[in-house]
Amino acid sequence: MGKPKVVLGVSGGIAAYKACELLRRLTESGHEVRVVPTAASLNFVGEATWAALSGNPASTGVWESVHEVPHVRIGQSADLVVVAPATADMLAKAAHGLADDLLTNTLLTARCPVVFAPAMHTEMWEHPATRENVATLRRRGALVIEPAVGRLTGKDTGKGRLPDPEEIFEVCRGVLARGAAAPDLAGRHVVISAGGTREPLDPVRYLGNRSSGKQGYALARTAVARGARVTLVAANTALADPAGVDLVRVGTAVQLREAVLEAAKDADVVVMAAAVADFRPAAYASGKIKKKDGQEPAPVALVRNPDVLAEVSAQRAREGQVVVGFAAETDEVLANGRAKLRRKGCDLLVVNEVGESKTFGAEENEAVILSSDGAEVQIPYGPKEALAQAVWDQVAPRLAGRRA
Repeated sequence: MGKPKVVLGVSGGIAAYKACELLRRLTESGHEVRVVPTAASLNFVGEATWAALSGNPASTGVWESVHEVPHVRIGQSADLVVVAPATADMLAKAAHGLADDLLTNTLLTARCPVVFAPAMHTEMWEHPATRENVATLRRRGALVIEPAVGRLTGKDTGKGRLPDPEEIFEVCRGVLARGAAAPDLAGRHVVISAGGTREPLDPVRYLGNRSSGKQGYALARTAVARGARVTLVAANTALADPAGVDLVRVGTAVQLREAVLEAAKDADVVVMAAAVADFRPAAYASGKIKKKDGQEPAPVALVRNPDVLAEVSAQRAREGQVVVGFAAETDEVLANGRAKLRRKGCDLLVVNEVGESKTFGAEENEAVILSSDGAEVQIPYGPKEALAQAVWDQVAPRLAGRRA
């Protein structure tokens, strides 16, 4: 089996230079990449750069190498087409089926998955024409990932920034892994919590846990690759923002509860992967608690935090909402997991054993997915992305037939 063939389309935005990093990641991971830039994009990155980095010719017109019929053959032979950056102009042309250069012709002839990574000013992204074009492309099966929020051209800041190339690469990798499978979460809003909450004791100290957020971020990345609109509620993580998600940063369990309940109002799925502290200090010391010579520290009184998973399960914001919980256990893993599933009232519970050298902060995980109907699915030790895909494999059938 040969290398997967990827077409990297580059349209004429200032973020075109970032596509060089995406190209590097694709080629170094074993993909054969053909870059198809628009004429406008060559004002930012020249044709020679694309040819040198990809090892393949990079052309813009349909009249070059006509005997090879490039306007048809490039799209026909591709396993994936990714357009990064995708400008408002390119999205409009793709939505309306225009074919005035090699890239737009390639988009019309491609029968493989197509990913658009938009980049433009906020006003352009929010314009009704762009929103309609994006909706049209998504309805046809294309994956249009949400742009990031950050610094734009000049002094402007807002939504419209091209996501980090590494994160676009992860989306592409996820799409390629699924092959020709339809984006089964398309049109669905997914809310995911990730990371670990921290409960302040004084201005310096807090009660926390070892969660890195890696499993929740893997769930977010794989959901984007399967077409979902993703809201990621992240508690105290130090990870790169996944491409295509709306990120909400929180610190404490109370803040996480507020963010999840707000996002869940129109969600089809809520996945509680965050490690939410069960308790918080009953009192917060406004100044640093000092140690006193010859005296033992005073006991720290604790109070319960809200049980967000149980609350979301009991008060589902919309009919048919699927709720997934995570259970980190240190002993009697399955017995405790089954009891927690009944107690929390969720549809699925992902149970894994944790400890100092298990799960937290690692790149791999293993788990059992318990279902409210009694089914159990064993997920063997492997990358956290594999567990994330397994979770969505269980969620997607539960959404089938339900209105998006």
